[in-house]
Amino acid sequence: MLGKGAYIFNTLAKASLWILCLYVGYCMLLFLFQRQMMFPRSLIEPVDLKPDTQSGQETFWIDRPAGRIETWYLPPTGAPADKPCPLIIFAHGNAELIDFWVRELGPINRLGLGLLLVEFPGYGRSQGRPSQDSITAAFVAAYDRIIDLPQVDPERVILMGRSIGGGAVCQLAARRPAAALILMSTFVSARAFAPKYLVPGFLVRDPFDNRAVLQAYQGPVLIIHGQYDEIIPFSHGKRLQQTARQARLIAYRCGHNDCPPRWDVFWHDIEGFLHDSGLIKPA
Repeated sequence: MLGKGAYIFNTLAKASLWILCLYVGYCMLLFLFQRQMMFPRSLIEPVDLKPDTQSGQETFWIDRPAGRIETWYLPPTGAPADKPCPLIIFAHGNAELIDFWVRELGPINRLGLGLLLVEFPGYGRSQGRPSQDSITAAFVAAYDRIIDLPQVDPERVILMGRSIGGGAVCQLAARRPAAALILMSTFVSARAFAPKYLVPGFLVRDPFDNRAVLQAYQGPVLIIHGQYDEIIPFSHGKRLQQTARQARLIAYRCGHNDCPPRWDVFWHDIEGFLHDSGLIKPA
């Protein structure tokens, strides 16, 4: 018969083995289903919004091996079609579509800038599946398509992203020239959230390492973050500001999905940053 000590040891060893098996199974499930969690496109209500042709809005379809990607271009208000103007390429947040942002981003055109909205693969009417690689490829292809238009000044292309869209534009900035970056409610890296789920960071398939991009980026960066952000804590914004070579951090008294709390203040801050960066002239 086993002694009491050996019995306790065997019991603990069996319990530890079961816990280890359960943990490994948990990690495997998270690894397999993390993209459904990271890109909850099935939760987005379908929309049937027609492009506003009266404003000059155009739809450009980008052909990719995995399917077509929809982009919308909105020209500057009142600008001649053949005059090169600054351009903002915008990447939306997680459970969003480009359709949701046309009205909110309208002041961009009134500031004399063009606007390009790029849909994520698998979102809205775009085909394919979302991942860091597929999103990056879509934005690079959209950039290459829009940069040759006569109304776009290739020296004044600004990349702007909200939440996970900040990761998309950072990946684009690592591959194509950008005159400035504007990051709204953006995280340091997706791997920074791994401890929250009790898993090692290397299991994150789409890391979106924004901090690494900002370490190498030479241009001006504007970081906008809510002080009470419950999804991407304010500390992420502060760490990004500390990482970038030349960055301005603007903190609003808001959370994640109500940021910015006042759009008039937001656009005043955006205009000030673009003017100070030499990308637009004062109104």
